[in-house]
Amino acid sequence: MRNRTMLGMVEDIRREADGEAGGVNCGAGQLPLRSEVEDRYKWRLEDIYPDEDCWEADAKQVLEDVRKLASLKGRLTASAATLLEGLKLQDQVNERLSRLFVYAKMRRDEDNANPKYQALTDRATSIAVQVDSEKAFVVPEILATPEETLRAYVEQEPGLALYRFYLEQLIRQKPHVLSAEQEQLLAGTGEMASAPSHIFSMFNDADIQFPVIEDESGKPVQLTHGRYMQMLQSRDRRVRREAFEGVLETYRKNRNTLAAIYSASVKKDLFYAQVRRYPGALEAALDEDDVPVAVYDNLIAAVRESLPALHKYLALRKRVLGLDELHMYDLYTPLVPDLDVKIPYDQAVETVKEAIRPLGEEYQRVAAEGLASGWVDVFETRGKTSGAYSWATYGVHPYILLNHQDTLNDMFTLAHELGHAMHYYYSMNAQPFVYANYTIFVAEVASTCNEALLTHHLLETTDDPKMRAYLINHHLETLRGTLFRQTMFAEFEKLVHRHAQEGGALTPEWLCETYYQLVSDYFSAECTVDRPIEMEWARIPHFYSAFYVYKYATGISAATALSQKILREGEPAVEAYLSFLKGGASDYPIPLLRRAGVDMESPEPVRETLRLFTRLVDDLAALLQA
Repeated sequence: MRNRTMLGMVEDIRREADGEAGGVNCGAGQLPLRSEVEDRYKWRLEDIYPDEDCWEADAKQVLEDVRKLASLKGRLTASAATLLEGLKLQDQVNERLSRLFVYAKMRRDEDNANPKYQALTDRATSIAVQVDSEKAFVVPEILATPEETLRAYVEQEPGLALYRFYLEQLIRQKPHVLSAEQEQLLAGTGEMASAPSHIFSMFNDADIQFPVIEDESGKPVQLTHGRYMQMLQSRDRRVRREAFEGVLETYRKNRNTLAAIYSASVKKDLFYAQVRRYPGALEAALDEDDVPVAVYDNLIAAVRESLPALHKYLALRKRVLGLDELHMYDLYTPLVPDLDVKIPYDQAVETVKEAIRPLGEEYQRVAAEGLASGWVDVFETRGKTSGAYSWATYGVHPYILLNHQDTLNDMFTLAHELGHAMHYYYSMNAQPFVYANYTIFVAEVASTCNEALLTHHLLETTDDPKMRAYLINHHLETLRGTLFRQTMFAEFEKLVHRHAQEGGALTPEWLCETYYQLVSDYFSAECTVDRPIEMEWARIPHFYSAFYVYKYATGISAATALSQKILREGEPAVEAYLSFLKGGASDYPIPLLRRAGVDMESPEPVRETLRLFTRLVDDLAALLQA
């Protein structure tokens, strides 16, 4: 872990899919106000701060504590005792700052148009930048100390044993850490660096207005982020097409602004990579997890090699839907025409609780208690952040944001986010603060493992051929959306950053043409690639956290392997898996996963998941006799 800013750490939200998860279904009317939703369907942020006076007290305290830390500047490593004092103070500052930021940001996520919480989030961001600047000397001073001295300190002072791995991480990344003065200056850029993501969020969650279209019965419906996926799943092709065109045309009208925002984000990535002496932004992003670039490249290569399996599935989809041409807006509608699955949230909770039974009694009990006691914010309301995520701050239970629409997909989203939340729970309860926040590379393993267990449970509890076909189709869609689609996104990010690094301009035309060509590479063998899809890059929030999305693809591959081990081997595999969840960030992610039973340096987990995709296509074809 190099001298990563606290702002960067606390903004690491687990947003899912592409912000495509749904919300409460309000028909043709406007979305409800938050006050109109029952309290039992809202998260309980009061568990972080009972009131905002407590938030203000912590804001004051964190600045006092960071000044104490700053007083050690120039003598931090003068002795083992001083080093221990400094590291403890740093943890104290970071823990309190995390609470401040998580609370403010989640309050804003309840209603992005609320100026009170816009202001509170801005204050938290400003405090984070100030704190990062004040403590920027810590890592450079540690790394200016001879390695043998640091190792001797760890042996002399028992309290420093806790920080052994932390110090080893710093030493590994020593070539990328600057002088104390340079680090302080760099830390001061944090608020500016977060501007592209913040501006995009304000545009995408608060300002953007999609058109009104007619639903299946001819009633006018206002398109929203939550309703978009619902409309793409409609059995009425006109509704699907109008939703697809309506949303992407809205982005197209703002293409110059959106290209400028994204270009600024990419330039920020390149700036930090250059300043920290990395060959490029990709290497910089992967280095913190000690992940070789070959893992990223091998993923893209393996998926490219397996595109015939995707094309086989698309051909099946075209035949089952009875279409002469398959279009991009035909990719999400269920393939089982006579099955109308509606799953209210409370029913989804009960089903997910049963599905995770293979993970053991304790896991099931903790999850059930959490779902019933203020962990989850369930329904879409006016101004609420779209999509879904799980987040946590040390010393408080985890939280889950949903936008539930009573669909099967939303039940899987619940299982997914619960996996994240339980990973937080086990990590925070087993690890000290310094190692409690698991890395992004492993973030998608627990979530997609839960999804795999839910699929298994549902298939085990039904003999209905239509339901089985529906579930297999859903599993295929999960793999298509997570392994193929997220890898396509990862390839897009690599192309964009390389183009910018070589001096190319990220114009709307270049971005659109590059994205369109990629979609064509992946889909055109069996699908008409409609021109509006070229604007899809503009609606993906993940692109503002560079080189994040590939971890969905590696995560589902690891989760597929681990879930099969759990179902096949039982308690020994569960014990190894829970040990992985408890590991937090106490080791690099690849060794943590290896101890759980999967080796992500090998391409085999990805290839095995791709082979599973092919088998599922055959199973679905047999069930549908297509």
